[in-house]
Amino acid sequence: MAASRGRRITTTVAGAIAAVALTAGLTTGCDAVGKALDCVQTADSIADSVTDLQQAVENAANDPTRTDQALAAIDRNLDKIGDKTDNTDVNKAVDDLRKAVGNVRTAVRNGDRTPDLTPVTDAAGELTKVCTP
Repeated sequence: MAASRGRRITTTVAGAIAAVALTAGLTTGCDAVGKALDCVQTADSIADSVTDLQQAVENAANDPTRTDQALAAIDRNLDKIGDKTDNTDVNKAVDDLRKAVGNVRTAVRNGDRTPDLTPVTDAAGELTKVCTP
């Protein structure tokens, strides 16, 4: 009887360990899916902000503050996505977009009313690409 009882305890412990391992695996998987969804949603928000930036630059004569607001919105979204990922490709895309936004901001501060937005749109496109699973 003692051997039977020992096997039951071993089976129970093995079952508990398997359940914990399975739960940890599922949690990790869900966490990865959650991060990917956050990345896609934030990339989508950035795309909207880039569109706003393009419109703001087109209408800079009417309301020059819109350009700053659009650039600030992109920066906020970059902060969100940068905090939620450890993916090298995503981080590189975030860095590239941050640099492109900085260049536009500098150009605007230096009086350029029609800065080149191509690097911003290219970097935003790359971010969307690396965020898409």
